[in-house]
Amino acid sequence: MPDSEREAELLDAERTLQAAQRAGDVDALDELLVDQLIAIGPAGDTFTKGDDLTAHRERTSVIEELIEEELDLVVAGSTGVTFFLGRVAGVFDGAPFSARLRYTRTWVHDDLHGWRVLAAHISPV
Repeated sequence: MPDSEREAELLDAERTLQAAQRAGDVDALDELLVDQLIAIGPAGDTFTKGDDLTAHRERTSVIEELIEEELDLVVAGSTGVTFFLGRVAGVFDGAPFSARLRYTRTWVHDDLHGWRVLAAHISPV
């Protein structure tokens, strides 16, 4: 349960991001990711915001199932981190996948945009 309004907003942003991933909503993802985003995938590959948006737009990355098992977060000023654990299934780079994954996302907040993802690391569990 969030302890502050800023934590509640971050929790809402994380859940909005999950919904955008499931829907393949490129416009929502564009709003939720900073332009400088760097993400490390489960195999150790590095991805940018452009890579992520292109994969969703071209449907080479499709999340068909995303089941949250745990979600924790921490906020320090205008920086937040979310820790998601859950089952994810779909298509990645054209190949079907199903895995239990841990996403660690670093978020930044500003008054103009609210919470947006700056960095992410995805690990199989």
